[in-house]
Amino acid sequence: MPDARVSFECPICRTAITRRLEALPPDQSVCLEDRKSAVPEGFFGMNSADYSSTPGRVLVNLRDLIGTKRHADSRRLNGCCGLDGLDGANLVCVNGHEVGTEKSDCWMAQAAVLLDNVIWVNE
Repeated sequence: MPDARVSFECPICRTAITRRLEALPPDQSVCLEDRKSAVPEGFFGMNSADYSSTPGRVLVNLRDLIGTKRHADSRRLNGCCGLDGLDGANLVCVNGHEVGTEKSDCWMAQAAVLLDNVIWVNE
C-alpha cells in the first residue's frame, strides 16, 4: 500500500506547519465533544458544517502543528480557557503568514482549522 501521509505548508513561504499526517479513516468521524480533540493525533480530517461554519477545510490535532505561533494581533486571541477562533485566523507560520485558526476553548472540540490556501505535500 502506498504511503498516504501528507503534511501541510504555509502558502507564502512554504514553511512546514504540520507533521506528516494520515487521513482520518472513512469510518471515523470528527469528534464534536467539548474539550476533546476533534481529530486524533497523527491524522487530519475534513471540516463539516457540524464542527464549524466553514465546511471543507482541513482539521488537524493541535499537537501535530509545527512551525506555527499565535497571531500578533491580540484581538484574534479571544476565549475563556483557550482560543475560540471566532475573530479570524489566529495561527501564523514562524514567518508571520496566516495559516489557520486554533479552536481550543473549553466549550468546543479542539483542533486547528487550516486556511483553504495551505499547501498539501504528499510524502
